[in-house]
Amino acid sequence: MPNSHRQLHDYIAATSAQTDVRAGAPLPFGTHETGGGVNFALFSRHASRVRLELFDHAEDAVPARTIELDAVRNRTGDVWHVWVKGIRSGQLYGYRMDGPYEPGAGHRFNGNRLLLDPFATAISQSPPWDFAAARGYDPLGPDPDLSFSTQDNAGSMPKCVFLHESFDWQGDQPPRHPWSQTIIYEVHVRGFTIHPQSGVEHPGTYRGLMEKIPYLQTLGVTAVELMPVQEFNGGPIGRYHPHTGEPLTNYWGYDPVVFFAPKAAYSSSGGLGQQKLEFKEMVRALHQANIEVILDVVFNHTAEGNELGPTLCFRGLANGIVYTLEDDPRYYKNYTGTGNTVNANHPVVRDHILAALRYWMVEMHVDGFRFDLAAVLGRDESGDLLANAPLLEQIAEDPILRDVKIIAEAWDAAGAYEVGSFSERRWAEWNGRYRDDVRRFWRGDEGLLGVFASRLGGSADIYTRSGKGPDGSINFVTCHDGFTLNDLVSYRTKHNEANGEDNRDGAEANFSANYGAEGETTDSAIAAIRQRQIKNFLLTLLVSRGTPMVLGGDEFRRTQGGNNNAYCQDNATSWYDWTDLQQHREIFRFTCGLIAFRQAHPVLSREAFYTDAEIQWFGPQGGVPDWDDPLAKQLGCRIDDAEHGPLGLLFNASTDAVEFKLPRLPSGCQWHLAVDTAGTTPQDLFAAGEEPLLDDPQTYRLRPRSSVILLVR
Repeated sequence: MPNSHRQLHDYIAATSAQTDVRAGAPLPFGTHETGGGVNFALFSRHASRVRLELFDHAEDAVPARTIELDAVRNRTGDVWHVWVKGIRSGQLYGYRMDGPYEPGAGHRFNGNRLLLDPFATAISQSPPWDFAAARGYDPLGPDPDLSFSTQDNAGSMPKCVFLHESFDWQGDQPPRHPWSQTIIYEVHVRGFTIHPQSGVEHPGTYRGLMEKIPYLQTLGVTAVELMPVQEFNGGPIGRYHPHTGEPLTNYWGYDPVVFFAPKAAYSSSGGLGQQKLEFKEMVRALHQANIEVILDVVFNHTAEGNELGPTLCFRGLANGIVYTLEDDPRYYKNYTGTGNTVNANHPVVRDHILAALRYWMVEMHVDGFRFDLAAVLGRDESGDLLANAPLLEQIAEDPILRDVKIIAEAWDAAGAYEVGSFSERRWAEWNGRYRDDVRRFWRGDEGLLGVFASRLGGSADIYTRSGKGPDGSINFVTCHDGFTLNDLVSYRTKHNEANGEDNRDGAEANFSANYGAEGETTDSAIAAIRQRQIKNFLLTLLVSRGTPMVLGGDEFRRTQGGNNNAYCQDNATSWYDWTDLQQHREIFRFTCGLIAFRQAHPVLSREAFYTDAEIQWFGPQGGVPDWDDPLAKQLGCRIDDAEHGPLGLLFNASTDAVEFKLPRLPSGCQWHLAVDTAGTTPQDLFAAGEEPLLDDPQTYRLRPRSSVILLVR
């Protein structure tokens, strides 16, 4: 019998398609290199026509090639797809989508808009974005509210960049610091090094941040929390500085256009795909320094705004699915304060967000995420808060994301405030109540003794109900949103006039004080109080159970001139002025020393609330504090530590000095002074092993507005 078998490679060659453009496959979404070409796939349920446009240059208004997708051959379910031969890294592309333009039914298709791929992993940096040209409506048309334009926007739109590379991670492994050993440093990538005095070769970039890694190691932080790096339009926002006339810009970046792409403008190497590689180099370098990378991610809204906003991506693909719409679908529900709200619990949108998180973790090696306005992610399409929001549960239980840190900003702009009750135990939370209560205690407000003690102990009153421990609490006194630490003790009220909103923007409840003068002063007595209060805040933060977060620049008294909402200030208001590091070397030394002290005494950061056997609270007379006395502003505690011996913490928020009776110690043990915020360098913080013995073993005189750490030898 003759042998009918054929050689496999010959068989494959004989039966394979030979065309340069083929039907492609519906998965994976985005772009995927396969078989000598690239597969393109994207979701759009109601589109009637799809065109893939390929460009040679970012500023081109006319594509070099247009590929029409057939509604039968290039569509599987709701997914449009095509395979194109010979596509190489660096190829620029975008989509045109035709379909019903029916705002009253939630559809806003417009084939005149070049759209971004929602799965794009890089967006071209040039040309500068023009929001007016990208808008979905023609401002000169007869009815701008129709949000439809016949003008082509390709020349003013950035393009997606296809990138396929095998990055050399050099054996990179995530540090995976437990919460008990984590100290977070919140930082803006551009602002950190863009100042002329930053001393870096590549200011304002990922590489510039890499150059500052030795500084971060000296400081002692274990994680950087990067303010948004998901691609956003950092261009003008349509307002001007009232004094200088300079355009105000979207500096903070809480306005993403796609969720997968790192910010191109933060790359020193170029913005045509190089940003992805430089971001990876930064992550690799930080990991080599044993520092984790946490991203501040924005999934609650996009840059497309309200019904008059620009059509950039989602609005032109699946408007009624991606966004939560009002009863009149022409309009968008606005739980974010930005014009629109992502419909995060729709199955398609939920999968998209999960895919983005997995991408940043698997492909980009990031270690955690802080979710902006995370309460929005727990709302359904009607805006109601869900008891067990599917997205939040799925993020917590996802097997790929199991080892990453997940942190919620557990509130939104529509009144939801879920601190202490946000989702399940895996979620840590920004503890806004910690911030407010600690600020009020040190300002001298009344009736806060018990609350302050709870904040020091990990906020059991907040987290016990939900089964969380102190590791559920991200403790902070300051963050990007609000006063810096210097301004918290220098200004009684906010000064946001430079934002061009007549000082109406920004939080009113700052719980700040100026101690006698608003802003900068030459009064030495006021300056001394401010210096001491800054130390009090830093000490409180770094001895509290829970995970401390330090706002970048607080360690050298960075100021924003009293602006508590500097989201639009890409200038000296927001930039880190490194000359302050020399001027305020005492605070920098103090911060480094306290971080080192915390790490050397793990009893302060255990992932459990104190038991009565571990901590004993006492008042100035040595007895149980009078928790019910609204005028009481002094508190002490003894923390027993089997490994290092007892610690003593003393706090005095009053304007008077107070004599504290100290707890008795076993025979042969004596109290030594580790930290006194009323001292000046080097008497404010002593190096390990150099802590002096107290002159009086039974009492310690705590000066006004000061705090002390004692240890036993």
